[in-house]
Order: sequence, then C-alpha cells, then structure tokens
Amino acid sequence: MKIFIWVLRVIAAGIMLQTLFFKFTGAPESIYIFETVGLEPFGRYASGVAELIASVLLLIPRTNWLGAIIGLGVIGGAIISHLTVLGIVVQDDGGTLFIMALVVFASCTTLLFMHRKDIPVIGERFKEEN
Repeated sequence: MKIFIWVLRVIAAGIMLQTLFFKFTGAPESIYIFETVGLEPFGRYASGVAELIASVLLLIPRTNWLGAIIGLGVIGGAIISHLTVLGIVVQDDGGTLFIMALVVFASCTTLLFMHRKDIPVIGERFKEEN
C-alpha cells in the first residue's frame, strides 16, 4: 500500500512540476491557454506557484494531504477551463493536457481519501475508536 501511495504522489507531483517549465518560461502554448481563459499573465504565474507548492507538499509524508487539497483546487480549475472554454483538445495536443489533468485529479482525490485521518480538525471524525 505504501508503494501505491508513493506512486500516486510522484505521478501527481511529477505532472504538475513538468508543466511549470512551460508556465514560467512563457511557452506559447501556455500563454495561449491563459489568454483564452482571460488570466494571462497573472493566472499563469499564480497557478504555477500553486502547483509548485502542491507538488512539494505532496512529496512530504506529513503534508501530502494538504498538497492533495491544493492540487485538487488547481487541477479542478484546469478541468473546468477545459470543459467550458478551452475544449478537450488544445492546439492539436490530442487531449493530452486534459488527460494529464484528469490523472492528477484522480491521484489527488485518492491520496486525500487515503489520508483523510491526517487532516487537522476534520480528520478526527474518520479515526476509529479503539
């Protein structure tokens, strides 16, 4: 089970970290996406910083629940943008960005569920009484 959790963490963090290069260097595809949703350049930088924070937190065992929450927020926004403004396929990418967003969303959702007991305040409700 620990290996499965680490695989999910590395997949989610890896995908989010990989996209940072494009966001922070101003790659044309990234600029196009954020111009289309009306958030260029602030949204590009803000989502990049949020993804960086989420990725680091995902890789730290004590804080992976927080990284999963932040990751869900950022990726949830990306999925909504794909479904409402951008479309599934962006600039002939064959839907790759959308699929990667779904993978991160599924990974973060699974991690959050698996570590629900670690969440401060509400996690206590999930702990079993001995």
